[in-house]
Amino acid sequence: MHLQELVEAEGHLIDSHVMENIFDKVVEHNGRFEVEQFRIGRTNSDPSYLRLKVEAPTPELMQHLLEELLGLGCSPVEAGDALLRTVERDRCAPEDFYSTTNHRTYVRHRQKWLEVENQRMDALLVVHDGRAWCRRLRDIRVGDQVVCGMRGIRVLPESKERDRLAFAFMSNGISSERQVETAVRQTASLIQHTREQGLKVVVVAGPVVVHTGGVQGLSDLIRRGYVQVLLSGNALGVHDVESALLGTSLGVRLADGRQEEHGHRNHMRAINAIYHAGGIRQAVDSGRLRSGILYECVRHNIPFVLAGSLRDDGPLPDTITDMNAAQDAYAEQLRGAGLVLCLGSMLHSIATGNMLPSFVKIVCVDINPAVATKVSDRGTGQAIGVVTDVGMFLDLLAKALPPK
Repeated sequence: MHLQELVEAEGHLIDSHVMENIFDKVVEHNGRFEVEQFRIGRTNSDPSYLRLKVEAPTPELMQHLLEELLGLGCSPVEAGDALLRTVERDRCAPEDFYSTTNHRTYVRHRQKWLEVENQRMDALLVVHDGRAWCRRLRDIRVGDQVVCGMRGIRVLPESKERDRLAFAFMSNGISSERQVETAVRQTASLIQHTREQGLKVVVVAGPVVVHTGGVQGLSDLIRRGYVQVLLSGNALGVHDVESALLGTSLGVRLADGRQEEHGHRNHMRAINAIYHAGGIRQAVDSGRLRSGILYECVRHNIPFVLAGSLRDDGPLPDTITDMNAAQDAYAEQLRGAGLVLCLGSMLHSIATGNMLPSFVKIVCVDINPAVATKVSDRGTGQAIGVVTDVGMFLDLLAKALPPK
């Protein structure tokens, strides 16, 4: 005897291929489905509605199926309030806690649907005083009321937007200058739209920005107010300072691409200079550091976070070496973000994507097409890939945006 559940979904089910994904997921779990009701939206903005009866042969398969369908925006009909359990030990959640996606989520509590705040993937849901939050496992404390099971939860995946169709060609890589320029113009439009909405443009940058000659372009964007936050690692800071003080990046002269004699020491000399100054801000204030990405951040009060790693040289005194503290700093600066530009940094891009809700757009620029693919594969499906040289992209982007 098969177990049965009634589930429903609402949204742009056809354009976003949600409906076919729902059907495929039922079949993958050895289940069966019957469409009880389907209403198609009459206009581009009208949502469609699906009511589905699903069957599974065992309680275990039904549970797994409901978990998968929930991530696709399909929730049980008349599920009632969400089940809350009390945390008994810090950082120890009940066994059946609900683990979040990065999609907009609602929790039913006392017969009201509460929109979850601080939405992110791989978190828990905590309800308190009529509000619901995403909270990381390490932040769970005794007494917290944690949502458990699959009932009373509604997930709304991001719909495929009409203007996003213009980016479809990027999924197969970029092969011509004309296409790169098109991507630049569209990114410039996204930046302007984000700022008009009062949201932040966040840049996640790797040291390749310096190696490829992108310092001037990114510095220009910061100086003109198009960037509100810079997130990176120790390496970008080191090579940015090395470039500003010594004219090299990894010992290679940026002016002509030739190896500087004893240039392999230059990054250590750059770190030493910042230690002598007491930090990045002090180096700027004292006049020791007079150009570069971090210089522009300090001069224009743009917050930056340098997250350390095991392989760092130095690191710079501004680099956060406590990984939990670095994650917290990233998450804090991502609040209010409307657009994130990921520039030549796979690991930092993936980490940032994992902290973002799916309704924040990401443009991932890298010469390696696998980077954008990996960012998307790790759950950040809203990432748009632009396969090109990062330095050239920044130069074109700075020229495409109007002066301020």
